[in-house]
Amino acid sequence: MHAIRQYEFGPAENLRYEEVPDPLPGEGQVLIDVEAAGVHLIDTTIRSGSPGPFPPPRLPMTPGREVAGRVARTGPGVDPVWHGRRVVAHLGMTSGGYASRAVANVASLHEIPASLTAPAAVAMIGTGRTAVGVLRQAQLRDGDAVLVTGAAGGLGTLLVQAAQRAGALVVGVAGGPDKVALVQRNGADIAADYREPGWAEKVRAELGERELTVVLDGVGGTEGRAALELLAPLGRFLIFGGSAGTPTQITTQDLYARGIVASSAIGPAMMKTPGGLRPLEEQALRDAAEGWFTPALTTFPLTEAAHAHTALENRATVGKVVLLP
Repeated sequence: MHAIRQYEFGPAENLRYEEVPDPLPGEGQVLIDVEAAGVHLIDTTIRSGSPGPFPPPRLPMTPGREVAGRVARTGPGVDPVWHGRRVVAHLGMTSGGYASRAVANVASLHEIPASLTAPAAVAMIGTGRTAVGVLRQAQLRDGDAVLVTGAAGGLGTLLVQAAQRAGALVVGVAGGPDKVALVQRNGADIAADYREPGWAEKVRAELGERELTVVLDGVGGTEGRAALELLAPLGRFLIFGGSAGTPTQITTQDLYARGIVASSAIGPAMMKTPGGLRPLEEQALRDAAEGWFTPALTTFPLTEAAHAHTALENRATVGKVVLLP
């Protein structure tokens, strides 16, 4: 089989496409013929060796924590009924997804709904579950005015769809005219390009007499701070990332003076969800199968994993980035 291998931390060019032996499923595991492998921004942090939420892996390694495909082989202790099923799995702290075959614990498997492609299923198993977790905490309702940063990304796309479905007025902020056009097609009432000077003032003008009641922020940096300044008193600010490099900086003075509520929607807030992450994964897959979520995708051949990492780091992708073996 073929896989992406990494022998040292550093730039994307360190990801090598190589022929390697097939992995063998152990006790309670299955071997999956991979049809799609998800790429996450955290993957680029791990690859570079930069400090992040996870301890650095032992090298050499094959990156990738999200896979979808068909079960090719079952390991000891696994019900053979799984053989041949289309499945999607989040590999958790392990890796091995950037490959034509990958091993997953049977407890992590979800059967892919018939209406979903493998790339769509991969988008929902990680990014989709995060969207469901963020939305459960946001508690959006009819009459809200919601701003989503990074609205053309994999997670932002889903959040825009959900806010619109909840009856909110939706503001989507993204970088560049092509991404803004995607945000508009995705149903946002107002779409703004944060690369343009004065974008926040333009959003304020388009809102008219409406005021933002919720900000869902996965970008941080100056963009997140500008979104915070648009939030009305008593508004809710939910942080789920900092793709600009740092999460939005919020002080106790911001909270005290304006009466806003700010919280992290990931980390402990999500990990301690009743039942753990699996119910979020189940909900995300179900919502996509029923048409409530339509993930946007940018796909690359597995051979171009390094290019995919570079494009993601440079914010040159839209939607969820997926590798196709």
